[in-house]
Amino acid sequence: MSIERLYVAESIRDKFIAAFVARTKALKVGAAYDYSIDVGSLTTTSSQLKTVTQPVEDAVAKGATVLGGGKARPDLGPLFYEPTILTDVTPDMTLYDHETFGPVVSIYSYRDVDEAITLANSSPYGLNASVWSRNGARGRAVAARVHAGTVNVNEAFAAAWGSIDAPMGGVGDSGLGRRHGAEGILKYTEPQTVAHAHKILGPARLEPHTRQPWPVRSGT
Repeated sequence: MSIERLYVAESIRDKFIAAFVARTKALKVGAAYDYSIDVGSLTTTSSQLKTVTQPVEDAVAKGATVLGGGKARPDLGPLFYEPTILTDVTPDMTLYDHETFGPVVSIYSYRDVDEAITLANSSPYGLNASVWSRNGARGRAVAARVHAGTVNVNEAFAAAWGSIDAPMGGVGDSGLGRRHGAEGILKYTEPQTVAHAHKILGPARLEPHTRQPWPVRSGT
């Protein structure tokens, strides 16, 4: 999983970005079978690496700013890519509203909550989102307005993932049905209707043709 976009209040934008960039640059990238590494390799094929690199290259070519990372690391392995942070991403860039499923995040600022929600809902994708607030009730109210299959308050993903009875999945162009809960089991079923008429049904007589009730009613 990866966080694709961050929406930060204008009042704390600069302070947040400075801290976020510092923490990101401190991450250890590499290959290991223990927890000494923070960021590993992409896990699929070279096509996934292109899915990550091409939107970044497109954004940079059109004026986006790279604050950290921004390139592949073939010295570490064939599918390694640096944790990457971009700002100044605009709607004409692929990265603005597409998913990379890689270590790439773009940061946007907003003036008020309504603008933040509008920005968050501007993408055709809606797999997972999170809302962060000191006021839990306000956070939940905002979360209810975000178009995503799962929205976490003051947590990125694990709380919902660990709630095994709560269905998880995407809306819009995201996801493939639901997992977890009864909905997750029903995903692997096909509904079938079997109708048994105990008598031969006569023609339906409905208004304006007649005011008489149906002549035959099917049994149960």
